[in-house]
Amino acid sequence: MNKWIGGALALAALIVGGLLYGWKGVILALSAVMFWLLMQFTRLMRVMRIANSSPVGHVDSAVMLNARLRPGMKLMELIPLTRSLGRKLDGQAETYVWTDAGGVSVEVQMRQGQVQSWQLLRPQA
Repeated sequence: MNKWIGGALALAALIVGGLLYGWKGVILALSAVMFWLLMQFTRLMRVMRIANSSPVGHVDSAVMLNARLRPGMKLMELIPLTRSLGRKLDGQAETYVWTDAGGVSVEVQMRQGQVQSWQLLRPQA
């Protein structure tokens, strides 16, 4: 969700809760907003725990990763697919590589945390 939309919804919940139920409505709305934030934090921690279990830049199958990628995919969706963090390429902003055991790799270019483009790189024969 866009951070501006999320902030506007939280503010709207606080205002509506205050107008309809007074301070009790504000407390209820604040509790709902905090619960939503805790759920997002828990999701982030689960994804990071999954990424911690594999070496950086390693993926089980680069070909399967290549088939599952799509433009606009967020980093929080990409990490569970790869089960690891990508290895950042030197000199290239927001470009990450995942390599499988056979030497096949996927190079993913991102912009603002979203997949822009990718290419499958096979080793030379």
